[in-house]
Amino acid sequence: MARLTKKQKEALAKIDKNKLYSVDEASALVKEITNVKFDASVDLAVRLGVDPRKANQMVRGVVTLPHGTGKDVKVLALVTPDKEAEAKEAGADYVGLDEYLQKIKGGWTDVDVIITMPSVMGKLGPLGRVLGPRGLMPNPKTGTVTMDIAKAVSEVKAGKIDFKVDKTGIVHAGIGKSSFTADKIAGNAQELIQTLIRLKPTAAKGTYIKSIYMSSTMSPSVQIDPKVG
Repeated sequence: MARLTKKQKEALAKIDKNKLYSVDEASALVKEITNVKFDASVDLAVRLGVDPRKANQMVRGVVTLPHGTGKDVKVLALVTPDKEAEAKEAGADYVGLDEYLQKIKGGWTDVDVIITMPSVMGKLGPLGRVLGPRGLMPNPKTGTVTMDIAKAVSEVKAGKIDFKVDKTGIVHAGIGKSSFTADKIAGNAQELIQTLIRLKPTAAKGTYIKSIYMSSTMSPSVQIDPKVG
């Protein structure tokens, strides 16, 4: 096992492993124990009492974080010429269609979100092998396949993220940066947790939110009381 550095030991010493922290306490503590030299991402990991292998227990959705992600999200709008101006005005970083489809075919995926129109989805099908594993395939359920391109681009730029429970039953999501105030981190965390509670599948039995952990890049994790909702 790798030896802990002095800073890692100091961070661990500040966490009471027997305590379930409130969201506010965890947000302040994660800021305190983050000591990297860059603006670290703050992440939430929520273990759900669902079986993701069953379609009626799949948890997937979108949430607009009230304080944004702190990240400059690069958006590609794959649209027909009549929608290009709308996409550009809304703040899309890349706008076009066929030239970008060719770039993606060649392996280019230097974007965070792709937004497109229903009429274009047929052209994206063959690119599933490139986009799917990277989580870039547009989906009507997450609002990235729409005719209202301006709204979709603006929402993503403002802090809208999509999430999906993984095969182990955990939802991982970035909820901000360590430069955020503790209040903003807590506000974003609460918004995600409450959204997950609203999305509880009727088929899910027993305890729904089993555990919640907050951490930042390279920091230890802080356990949050799952009875926050």
